[in-house]
Amino acid sequence: MRGDYQQLVDEISAALGAPATLEDRDFGLIAFGAHEGDDDEVMDPVRTRSILQRRSSAAVRAWFEAFGIARAKTALRIPPDPAAGVFRGRICLPVRHRGIVHGYVWLLDDGHLTDLALGGRGAPPDPRIAQAMETAARIGALLADEARAGSELGDLLRELLISEPAGRPGAAAALRDALRDTLRFTPGVPLALVAVLPWDTSDTDVAPLPSLPGLLAACALPAGGGPADAVEPAPVGPDEPDTAAPNGKGRGRAGDAAVRPRPTGPAPALAALVRLRSTGALAPAHTVAEHLLRSPRAGGTPAAAGRSGGPADGQAGRGAARAGGPAGQGAAGIGIGTRDLADLPATWREALDAARAARAEPRLGPIAQWDAIGGYRMLTALPAAAPDPAIGPLLAPAHAELARTAEVFLDCAGQASRTAQALGIHRQTLYYRLGRVEKLTGLDLDDGEHRLLLHMALKAARL
Repeated sequence: MRGDYQQLVDEISAALGAPATLEDRDFGLIAFGAHEGDDDEVMDPVRTRSILQRRSSAAVRAWFEAFGIARAKTALRIPPDPAAGVFRGRICLPVRHRGIVHGYVWLLDDGHLTDLALGGRGAPPDPRIAQAMETAARIGALLADEARAGSELGDLLRELLISEPAGRPGAAAALRDALRDTLRFTPGVPLALVAVLPWDTSDTDVAPLPSLPGLLAACALPAGGGPADAVEPAPVGPDEPDTAAPNGKGRGRAGDAAVRPRPTGPAPALAALVRLRSTGALAPAHTVAEHLLRSPRAGGTPAAAGRSGGPADGQAGRGAARAGGPAGQGAAGIGIGTRDLADLPATWREALDAARAARAEPRLGPIAQWDAIGGYRMLTALPAAAPDPAIGPLLAPAHAELARTAEVFLDCAGQASRTAQALGIHRQTLYYRLGRVEKLTGLDLDDGEHRLLLHMALKAARL
C-alpha cells in the first residue's frame, strides 16, 4: 500500500516538475519525492522537519489550515513566509474521496509554477494541475480504503475491549479472523495495548492512523474509572513568609507543583493494538506511543491561527509556527504483553491506568508501563471517591505549597534533609510547614498509619 502512494506522488512530481510530499489529514508524512539541486532553500525548515520527524508540528498544521486547505476542493496556492520557516511557496492539492479530505499533496514552488493556472471561479486549470488532481483523487481512494479497513478493525477491537466476560471469546475470534484476513496476522504473537490520554475525537470522519511498524488496530474509548475531581499541576504560590530560610531560598523552586482539585469529565482515550517482537519486548509499543503523542489529537487540537482577522492574526500564526511546541499535555500507558486476544480487556485496563498515572505524576511520563507505576497500580484500581475528610482542607488551592511539601516529604521516606534539598528550602522552613500540615489535617506525621493515609490521599488526588 505504501509503495502505491510513493508511485502516485512520483507521478505528480514528474508531471509538474516539482518536489512533492504526501501527508495525511493530521500532517503525518506518508510519502515524499526527491528534490534536485543543492539549493538549501528548497528544503525549507518546515519541509525538512516533516521528512525527518515524519510529521509536521501542531503549530505548522494550524498555520497551513488557516489558508482553508481543509475546506478546499481545488488546488490552493500558499505564499512563502520566511518568518514561519516557509522559504518557498507551495501548491496544496487536497486529497479527497467522496467529499471527505484524507490528506494533502504539497508541491514546492521554486518559481516556475508561479504562473500556473490552478482553476476555480469558472476558469479551467492548467492540464498539468488537472492531471495532478486526478492522481490526488486516486490517492484519496486508497486512503479511504485504508481508513475503512482500519475502522473495521477498530470497531472489532472496541467490541472486544467493552465486552462482558462471557462474550470475549467470540469477540476475540472475530478480531483474530479480521486481523488474519486484512494484515496476515499470525495468532500467538505477543501483543500489547497502548493507551493515549486524552485523544481528540471531535471529527466525525476520523482520518486513518499512521502506518507504523506493529500498529494493528486502534479505537477510541471513554477513559472512565477516574475520580469525580481530577487534579492539575498548580504553580507554587506563597503560603507563608519563609523567614528562616537563608539567601531567599525559602520558597519552592520555579516549576514545583502541587495538587489542586479541578472538576472534569472523563476524556476519551485511544486504544492502539501493537504487535510486539517475538521476544515480547515492549520497544515497538514505545515507538507507537511516541509517534501518537506527537499527534495534534493527543492532548487536544491546536489553537487556530486564523488570518481572517487581519495582520494581527497573521502575526500570531507565524509566531506559533516558529514555536513548534507540543500539541498538548497527553500521556501514554502500555499494558503488559499477552499472546491471547481474549486477555486484551485486562491489558487495556493496565494501559489506561498507566496513562492516567503518567498524566498525574510527571516523573512517570509521558510514557509509562503498567509494571513501573508503583503504588499507582493500586490507586488506579480503586473506585472514585471524595477526598478523605482529614485531607480535604489540605487540597484547597490556598494550601497548594503545603500539599506539595507534604507529598515530597513522604516521597523522600520522611527524611528531612532529602526533602529540604528537593524543595530548595531550609530544614527549619520544612519543619514549620510540616507543623502546619499537622494542624490543618489533625494527623501525626510521626505515626505510620497517618503517613500512609496522607500519602495515598495526595497521590489519589493527582488522579
